[in-house]
Amino acid sequence: MTVADQPQEFDVLVLGGGSAGYAAALRSVQHGLTVGLIEKDKLGGTCLHWGCIPTKAYLHSAELADEARNSEKYGVKMNFEGVDMAKVREYKDGIVAGKFKGLTGLLKMRKVTVISGEGKLVSENEIEVDGTRYTGKNIVLATGSTSKTFGLPLSKKIITSTEALELDYTPKSAIVLGGGVIGCELASAWTSFGTEVTIIEGLPSLVPNEDPSIVKQLERSFKKRGITFNTGTFFNEVKETDDGVTVTLEDGKTFEAEICLVAVGRGPVTEGFGFEDAGITLDRGFVITDERLHTGVGSIYAIGDIVPGLQLAHRGYQQGIFVAEEIAGNKPMIVEDINIPKVTYCEPEIMSVGYTQPAAEEKYGKDKIEITEYNLAGNGKSSILGTGGLIKMVGVKNGPIVGVHGIGTRISEQVGEAQLIVNWEAYPEDVATLLHAHPTQNEAMGEAAMALFGHPLHG
Repeated sequence: MTVADQPQEFDVLVLGGGSAGYAAALRSVQHGLTVGLIEKDKLGGTCLHWGCIPTKAYLHSAELADEARNSEKYGVKMNFEGVDMAKVREYKDGIVAGKFKGLTGLLKMRKVTVISGEGKLVSENEIEVDGTRYTGKNIVLATGSTSKTFGLPLSKKIITSTEALELDYTPKSAIVLGGGVIGCELASAWTSFGTEVTIIEGLPSLVPNEDPSIVKQLERSFKKRGITFNTGTFFNEVKETDDGVTVTLEDGKTFEAEICLVAVGRGPVTEGFGFEDAGITLDRGFVITDERLHTGVGSIYAIGDIVPGLQLAHRGYQQGIFVAEEIAGNKPMIVEDINIPKVTYCEPEIMSVGYTQPAAEEKYGKDKIEITEYNLAGNGKSSILGTGGLIKMVGVKNGPIVGVHGIGTRISEQVGEAQLIVNWEAYPEDVATLLHAHPTQNEAMGEAAMALFGHPLHG
């Protein structure tokens, strides 16, 4: 379809075809609304092409490398000959290409009009793309995020996660600036591939947003795996050398490696789209909305990574669906960021929903909170998998469970029940009386609830 053949007026006009934007488009057409979806690059955005999907493909290859190295522990003789990063990249690219093809076909089948090009908001109900103006009764801004670099010049030796996922070789050594989700995931994968990794985190611990019990367990596990980390001091300078890079911290300490991964977070992509000229409020680049994701201007909404809060693909999906339902007049329920499930896919994996113990104590009062920690050493399936770890539940005394946290191999698979427990405000006895199939890691959820209820079975 040529530009001239495309419709130019829509019920809903979406700027950005990533997780949030295409979710808004798909749900809107389900309500019988006409939709235009503007995307300057690839449908699926960061998550599909440069984030969630490719990273998890790398982490699956990393898991296989670890299992091959340790196979004799399980009575299986296997020769580990190394990692072919070009093949890993090829495998990752195949996964991404398949999902991209599927998404493109789905949008076409649902009759979403995809408009290729860079859009700019030119009025309360118009977006201009390469000289053509498109009108939307409702406009949804979903322009996504990009890797922060703190002004560091990127090169073949100083890279972000985007470049890291395109490497066709295994670095001998790497410094990772940032011990959050992205830094820990790639540090974990590289370690499995045979890279010597050092993480630099300016805050006092790795994954600083997680519960202290989870942090302690992760740091212990990373040390055991040979991952070095320096916490509590920010970096001051990164310099390229003939052999690689040198990172100098604010206290003068230096580290050297072949490459440096800059994983210090992601910032909103909002510059140059005409948002401020249209009267939309920005703060540090983020679009400020009300609790129903309305910008306060016309019928313009904002969703996904450009809205302050958790930068997660599934939050983007949820917000895209929310806004579509809002436009359709269905008054959808608000999901607070605190109740959105979070997963860090390093080894061991981390899952979390709701309040950490310190946050719960601050909100409800220290004397009103009770916790339980169920050690995965007591879980049969975890022992079979060879993983340690724990499930931690945070509850209000004589009240609901307000936080569920876990760490261990494959523990991300338990985040679904964790979300239901927290969002449905289940009491410990509600979960304790449910059956959890044996032998599964899911049993650990039931055991933790039984312990919080005061009637532990195996604890």
